[in-house]
Amino acid sequence: MKPCTTLLLLGLFALFSCTPKPPAPLFPKGTWIDLTHNFDENTIYWPTADDFRLDTVFAGVTDSGFYYTAFNYCAAEHGGTHLDAPIHFAKGHQTMDEIPLDRLMGNAVVIDVSAKAKGQPDYRVDVADFLAWEKEHGKLPDGVIVLLRTGFGQYWPDKLKYMGTAERGPAAIAKLHFPGLHPEAAKWLSTQRKIHAIGLDTPSIDYGQSTHFESHQILFKEDIPAFENLANLEQLPPTGIWVAALPMKIKGGSGGPLRMVALVPEEK
Repeated sequence: MKPCTTLLLLGLFALFSCTPKPPAPLFPKGTWIDLTHNFDENTIYWPTADDFRLDTVFAGVTDSGFYYTAFNYCAAEHGGTHLDAPIHFAKGHQTMDEIPLDRLMGNAVVIDVSAKAKGQPDYRVDVADFLAWEKEHGKLPDGVIVLLRTGFGQYWPDKLKYMGTAERGPAAIAKLHFPGLHPEAAKWLSTQRKIHAIGLDTPSIDYGQSTHFESHQILFKEDIPAFENLANLEQLPPTGIWVAALPMKIKGGSGGPLRMVALVPEEK
């Protein structure tokens, strides 16, 4: 073999042997599910909170001949698909910008109580519901994010069906009816299990008729944030999912708009 041929072969060998392998996929193959309702004129807010508003700054062709669109928006922290930070009901606890990211992303499970909540707008998810789920699927893993499917997401954005009333103002609060988490279950989750966060498809982690918001208080004293007004929970299986819940990072905020997604891996 000629020297030049040997050098060429050695060069090609070195080239291909050093070619980096394609990176491994960050996530398994699967389907991404959006758990977020649109923010628009139909977005549901607490009866005493300001509604979402989108004001046009400019939309069209500028004097310079190019197209340009910009808006101003205004909204309360707590409305639409949003996150409740612990400071919301626990003095001195985490604000929006202080919640660790590992509380907002990770493995999740779905506790489906929609059959029980059907026709019972004041239903509260209790310890028995969690124990029944664990009997079928095993103990809730440490660090898991718990999602409660009450079935009320199907009523969005009909305020009367979703909240029990379409009225506005302080007097409307007494007319709220929707499922939530029983305080005893909140205590059990925060003392007997080690969850990172909890969310559901209703306006509040406490049921509509709550007057002291005990579940908020119990969870938030343990820095367990809550996701409210979630969408599309019916598209998720009870286990094997991964979620990311990244809210607007409002410094010192007690809550804020949330974009939350779930990955449902392909079945093998």
